[in-house]
Amino acid sequence: MAKKSKGNRIQVILECTEHKDSGMPGTSRYITTKNRKNTPERMEIKKFNPVLRKYTVHKEIK
Repeated sequence: MAKKSKGNRIQVILECTEHKDSGMPGTSRYITTKNRKNTPERMEIKKFNPVLRKYTVHKEIK
């Protein structure tokens, strides 16, 4: 019988930090997973924002 264990990978939402300041409608969000054991702090990744049409910093929310 297979061993059941709670995984270390969790789903997180990344939201653009520059989009709020731009005044443009909508938001830029990405969903990804992270290993909570290796990265317990909140993630910050540069991702493409299609509304602003440039790469911006996206931070983990919630």
